[in-house]
Amino acid sequence: MLPPAFADLERFAETWCLSTESERYARRLNSSMQELITFYNACFPRVEDALAYCDKFPLEELPEDAIHLLHLVYSLVMVAMAVEIFQQPKPVDSADAELERVAQPWP
Repeated sequence: MLPPAFADLERFAETWCLSTESERYARRLNSSMQELITFYNACFPRVEDALAYCDKFPLEELPEDAIHLLHLVYSLVMVAMAVEIFQQPKPVDSADAELERVAQPWP
């Protein structure tokens, strides 16, 4: 699913290359803290390389593997709050926080 230069992250692709913010949020909420930490620790060091790879293409012309890589980065952003701040998948002190988007940005 990912570009060859990111083969080390391929094990996360099926789980975390999600096309919508709602899917990414649901995945975070339904993951264990260990799963989130494992994903975060593997992907965070590669985020600059991933963005540099995606920046090689005009947004409207991203190849499918680059779109998947970008979705992986979006998932990393979603997971980072849980790992860095909350230390748990769910938001802290936010009552019944829900994320429900009526339209999705592209890609």
